[in-house]
Amino acid sequence: MTPPVCTSASDAATRSLPNAAYPSFSSYVRARQPVLLRTARSLTANPSDAEDLLQTALAKTYVAWERIEDHRALDGYVRRALLNTRTSQWRKRKVDEFACEELPEPEPLPGHDDDPAERQALRDAMWRAIMRLPARQRAMVVLRYYEDLSEVQTAEVLGVSVGTVKSAVSRALGKLREDPELAPVR
Repeated sequence: MTPPVCTSASDAATRSLPNAAYPSFSSYVRARQPVLLRTARSLTANPSDAEDLLQTALAKTYVAWERIEDHRALDGYVRRALLNTRTSQWRKRKVDEFACEELPEPEPLPGHDDDPAERQALRDAMWRAIMRLPARQRAMVVLRYYEDLSEVQTAEVLGVSVGTVKSAVSRALGKLREDPELAPVR
C-alpha cells in the first residue's frame, strides 16, 4: 500500500466533512429530522420546498454549531431558523397576481369531493372533542397521533407504563367514537 501523496489534502478533505467536524450535529440531524421536516412542511405548501427549507435551516445551524451554548434547546433554534428563512423567502417572492373579473374556482381532486370548509369544520370538531377528554388521555392521544410517537416513547415522555398508554388511548378513542359532534363523519 502506498502512502497518500499529499497528506494535507486528505486531512483537509476529512475536516470538511460534516461528520468529522461535528459528530453531535450529524447525530442530532439523524434523530430529529422527521420532526423538523414536519415543522418545515407546516410552513410551506410543497413538500420539496419543505425539504429545501429544512436543508437551509440546518446549514445555518451547522455554521452556528460552536456558538450554540445549550444543545438541549436545539429544536427551538432550528425552528426559529426555519421560520426566519421562510419569512425571508416570503418577503423576496415575486408576486404574479393579476386582477380579473371572475374568481376561478379550483377543480376538485378526484376522490376529494368534499368542501375545504367542511374539512376545516371537521378538524375543529375533532379538536373540540379532544379538548373534552381528560388531561391525561388528551396528552396521550396528542403524543401518539399528532406528534406520531410510539407507545413506548409516549410512556417515556409521560413517565407511565406502556400498558397505561395502551389502555388510556383505547378509552380516549372510544370516547371520541361516541362523541355526538363527530357523528356525521361515521
